[in-house]
Amino acid sequence: MSDDELATWWSTAIVDILPGVIRYRGYPVEELIGRVGFVDMIALLVLGDLPDAPRRRLLEAALVASVDHGPQAPSIASARMAATTGVGLQGAVANGVNVLGDVHGGAGQQAMELYLDIDAGTPVAEALAKVGPFVPGFGHRFHPVDPRVAPLLAMVEEAAAAGHIDGRFVAIGRAVEDALARPHRRIPMNIDGVTAVVFCELGVPPPLGRGLFILSRAVGILAHAWEETQAHTRLKGPMPPAVLPRYTGPPLRHLDQR
Repeated sequence: MSDDELATWWSTAIVDILPGVIRYRGYPVEELIGRVGFVDMIALLVLGDLPDAPRRRLLEAALVASVDHGPQAPSIASARMAATTGVGLQGAVANGVNVLGDVHGGAGQQAMELYLDIDAGTPVAEALAKVGPFVPGFGHRFHPVDPRVAPLLAMVEEAAAAGHIDGRFVAIGRAVEDALARPHRRIPMNIDGVTAVVFCELGVPPPLGRGLFILSRAVGILAHAWEETQAHTRLKGPMPPAVLPRYTGPPLRHLDQR
């Protein structure tokens, strides 16, 4: 291969590395250290540029809201259980991140896709019919009303009123919530639905929306994995030893009875 072919093998617009030089999307690292925050760096590297203050505030709020949901969350439980097996902190964190799939962790991306479908002109009822019985971003198996939604929506509406963002995805999210309402029951927006509003307002592509959720939840995964590591527990299974799984197979039988 020529030198040019070798140089372009892993070409990137994210970081420029030379002897004594580190530049993130053109900014020398020595100018960024101490002058921009971690959320700014996330936006710079992942979204392509440093955000203005209102957009930074929204992005940071969405990331803060999603960091953790307790040991009953499969990603957290998986990380804690892995931490007791001796795989090390990095293995436990990777284990937790790896279970963030379409069902647990993917609803935010799916809600973004729903909102964008409606934004493209699809009527709300028609868009809801496409997604099936489980509407991503609405309802919660644990919270009658998700406490993370109201403050985030208020921030988005405030930013829209000030002209910092468009605000149309707030309206779309509320329209979906209204369409799901029943005479004696509402199915309120949850954390996935509201962060989908934020990410759509910020122009984040849906797959990257899931990536940002994973980045946020990795903080909680790390915290729980470290806590379990500090407990020095060995081989902690999914249930306490005194609780055995219910066996549902054939009754006791012997080979000589065949």
